[in-house]
Parts: sequence; structure tokens; C-alpha cells
Amino acid sequence: MQSHITLVGVLNIVYRAVAALGAGVLVALGFWFDPLMCALMRSHNVSPHDVPFEVMEFVPLILFVIAGVIILFSLLGIIGAIGVLKRKEWGRILLLVISFFHLIRVPLGTILGVYSIWVLLNKETIRLFNPASSIPAPSTP
Repeated sequence: MQSHITLVGVLNIVYRAVAALGAGVLVALGFWFDPLMCALMRSHNVSPHDVPFEVMEFVPLILFVIAGVIILFSLLGIIGAIGVLKRKEWGRILLLVISFFHLIRVPLGTILGVYSIWVLLNKETIRLFNPASSIPAPSTP
């Protein structure tokens, strides 16, 4: 189970780092949205009547909010994964919560979420993270 725990920690760090990079792209797109739309209008690829002015004002804000949420979850996921790699109980709990949110990100998030939940809720894992717990060791036949 030790190797599964390490793999869950590493996979979550990689997955959250890639998500944070995607959030960085959203932030860049938010900053460059107005100049990009102006360039498209000047090149006559987009007509000023195609995109209402009100929408053009709110798109960067929406991109920044989405990027902020992704960055928040990415930071929490990375912190939780580091806690799991260090065998801290708080890291296990935090990563469990983040893993439940992974389930809605089909297909990679779902696969990672199911695997993480399976590993982190395993009785042996709980015993490794909390040696003082009252969970008995599995009996060997």
C-alpha cells in the first residue's frame, strides 16, 4: 500500500500542476481578450455586431474567476498531496475532499479521483497515517 500512497501523491501533484498551468492560460487570455477582439474586428473576421459590447466587458472577469477557482483547488490539491507524501493525516483528509471534486472532471479526473479515494480510504492506509487508531490489523490466514 505504501507504493499506492506515493503514487496517489505524485499523480495528484502532476494533475494539479497541469490544471494550474491551464488556469495561467485563462488568466493570459483574460488580459489579452480586448486586444485580441480588436485585432479580429480590424481584420474583419469578427463584426462589431457579432459580439455585444456588454459581453466583451464580462468575459475577462469570468475568465479570471474561473482561473482563480482552478488555482485555489490546485494549491489545495498540491498541499494535500505533499501532506500525503509525508504521511500526515490532514493531508489524507484534504486530498480525500479534493478527490471527490475530481470525480466530476471526466475522464482523467474521474480515474484519479476513484483511485485516490480507494487508496486513501483503505484500512491499511488509515492505519499508516494514524498509528494510534483503533482499526485492527488484518489477520493473516
